[in-house]
Amino acid sequence: MFRALWTSASGMTAQQLNLDTISNNMANVSTVGFKKMRATFQDLIYQTIKEPGAPTSPITRSPAGFQIGLGTRLAETYGIFSQGSLDRTDNELDLAIQGDGFFKIVLPDGTIAYTRNGQFKLDRDGRIVNTDGYPLDPEITIPTDAISITIAEDGTVGVLRQGGTTVEEVGRIELAKFINPAGLRRLGNNTYIQTDASGDPIIDNPGNQGIGTILQGFLEASNVNIVEEMVNLIIAQRSYEFNTKGITAADEMLSQAANLRR
Repeated sequence: MFRALWTSASGMTAQQLNLDTISNNMANVSTVGFKKMRATFQDLIYQTIKEPGAPTSPITRSPAGFQIGLGTRLAETYGIFSQGSLDRTDNELDLAIQGDGFFKIVLPDGTIAYTRNGQFKLDRDGRIVNTDGYPLDPEITIPTDAISITIAEDGTVGVLRQGGTTVEEVGRIELAKFINPAGLRRLGNNTYIQTDASGDPIIDNPGNQGIGTILQGFLEASNVNIVEEMVNLIIAQRSYEFNTKGITAADEMLSQAANLRR
């Protein structure tokens, strides 16, 4: 009886964490470059009353044994890095990646971080930076007399200077690709850093080694499907309710046993 109480409680705890994951996805439905997450579950250790194959007589054995499960737990949350839709902005420093890959940016401590958010701007020194002011890696500086910026699919950055007639190349944006992007550690602010699980980055120009290309004047929307998340939300809510029913049933059975009279 007490197993049922704790087993149902583990189910409620798991669904609370599942709801946390779903809620985070829904909260970021409008976050540029956001990649949704999914929770996965594992059953807990089993209490073995009788081992499968245990002798039942001198010549026979139990075909299945007797095991009782003790509930569930959240095993992991993993990111799904499917392509989000591309929204046209016509802003010359709004960039979207078509395919696999991440922009590289330099954090204040010198660490290289990775992002799918292509909302770039210029700082006071003319460097291309993200919304937090972190520069691209390698650093690209736009001349003060530039009147237009063009960024090609292969990452080549060109500018047209005031009074000029030809486009001058001032740098090239490199992208990074990971064999297991789900293993990246999320820092918030649309940034990731590599881990042992993600592996080392494959760094190259856009379009090489299976890395995606860059599209200027577009932004990649979140890949969260709000209808799918609503369905997952309903499933999580009902699963939570089912587990509360298990606790209620176990409590009622305990109550009846406690109220027995001779």
